[in-house]
Amino acid sequence: METQSRYGRVTDEVLALLAGIAGEKNVVTGEGLENYSHDEMPMPKPFLPEVVVKPDNSTQVSEILKLANQRLIPVTPRGGGTGLSGGAIPTHGGIVLSLERMNRIIEIDRANFVATVEAGVLLSDIFQAVAEHGLHYPLYPGEASAAIGGNVATNAGGMRAVKYGVTRHFVLGLEAVLPTGEIIQTGGKFVKNSTAYDLTQLLIGSEGTLAVVTRVLLRLIPPPGKMELLFIPFNSLHDAISSVPAILQRGILPVGIEFMEKDIIHMAEEYAGKEVPLHDYEAFLMIFLEGDNEEEIHRQAGEIGPICLSNGAVDVYSPATERAKRNLLDVREKFYYALKRAGMLDFADVVVPRSRIAEFVEMSHRTGEEYGIPVIAVGHAGDGNVHLAILGEATDEMQKKVKELLGRICREGVAMGGTISGEHGLGFTKTDYLPMVAGGGKMELMQRIKQAFDPNGIMNPGKIFS
Repeated sequence: METQSRYGRVTDEVLALLAGIAGEKNVVTGEGLENYSHDEMPMPKPFLPEVVVKPDNSTQVSEILKLANQRLIPVTPRGGGTGLSGGAIPTHGGIVLSLERMNRIIEIDRANFVATVEAGVLLSDIFQAVAEHGLHYPLYPGEASAAIGGNVATNAGGMRAVKYGVTRHFVLGLEAVLPTGEIIQTGGKFVKNSTAYDLTQLLIGSEGTLAVVTRVLLRLIPPPGKMELLFIPFNSLHDAISSVPAILQRGILPVGIEFMEKDIIHMAEEYAGKEVPLHDYEAFLMIFLEGDNEEEIHRQAGEIGPICLSNGAVDVYSPATERAKRNLLDVREKFYYALKRAGMLDFADVVVPRSRIAEFVEMSHRTGEEYGIPVIAVGHAGDGNVHLAILGEATDEMQKKVKELLGRICREGVAMGGTISGEHGLGFTKTDYLPMVAGGGKMELMQRIKQAFDPNGIMNPGKIFS
């Protein structure tokens, strides 16, 4: 990691100027910095910023970036702090630009199925607001307290990606502030755009390294009529995964298809204080269905059941009551927290072709055994996104072994036709792995794009690029 020597410091003069822009109460120093020194990624030490600034609008963001660019002070944009790759961590100190006060829902346009929201709006607030207008935002990356700006920054996906895709598929336009302070608008309330370069899509997934996203235009859809859940145990992960292409080839499009193994089920049950049915088998699929009515749901479930049973499923469980469904979902939602309590050192998300998930997971287990490090896998069988939890004691020696282990696992995933992140982003934890997938001039091209947007290198330094 490069030193801070190339960057300017946050002096008393700079603090006074920041207070003049955002208001003194919205400039945080001292003890208040600790809360902004980490995200949800397990990490051995926090990175304290020199100051946290909480702007109220895009004009204030513009003035802050102008000042930082002139003084060469690094800026780390931050939303809800729920990220899992260190993307919102100020590894170079400087300014954390927290968008938590920019949390207004500007407009819900029912005629055009568009919500215009500020970057600090939480997903939970978006879900509620659009539902009140009879509309639906279908993406759910797994954390309702995440801010939409962070979802845009990492191109978040989640459990509903099989049917709906990822964040970029539901963003029609952006307002963003460049390091120079210039405020730009991209896209708009239209669904087709063949007008020169698509800056909206370029900024999505850029993790705050090019500009600060301040406003998002989200595409909405009508709400689903009926939702259902299937929980299907298997005697092996291979059997579970072999069911997935068979389901999709039949023309059935579930909202999501999750896979999990017995160890994570038991850990989450203990953490949640709840028990799920059929929990002692080796592997499971959790399938989320949507339909216009009860008949359509029953038709989908009636086709999926025999497919899974013919591929080795032991049973097909469908919760008979809302309480039973909620119980199952509660255990699923506790996976991350159970792993964290168990001593999780890293939580990576590698993507491979769907048909190779079982092979990839087995390779990860074997590689972990070589290093004497437990590796627990869970993820999205419908889109090939595998989450790997690395468990162990947080010592310097263990951290070094984990880095080497993950490097090998990522390299094997790439060799299988995959890539090194599906929804968490690279942050600063995967910067060393980027050359595995960015050869053939791609790395140089990306660095030139970064240079064009941010010639002084103040925007979220240390992220994406090593």
